[in-house]
Amino acid sequence: MSDVKAVRCQISGRVQGVGFRYTARDRASDLGLTGWVRNISGGRVEVFAQGSGPIVDVFLTWLHDGPTAARVDRLAEVPALPDPRFSEFEIRP
Repeated sequence: MSDVKAVRCQISGRVQGVGFRYTARDRASDLGLTGWVRNISGGRVEVFAQGSGPIVDVFLTWLHDGPTAARVDRLAEVPALPDPRFSEFEIRP
């Protein structure tokens, strides 16, 4: 998995209750990424995404805006180690 880019992000703003997780899952799946998305405390969303570097970058660009009803105020991104256990992009509780 040396050619795989992985990132972990926390997204703040109006990102819960606006379909962010479902839209992120669909967008990531359409791009062929694997990983997960979940709501976390403080009204934030957390994402772990991995795949081809340029495709992960496309997804990160989308995360800065999110779905139409969302308002992203801040996206904190950190590199992560790829995780070969994922074969799809899922919504976590």
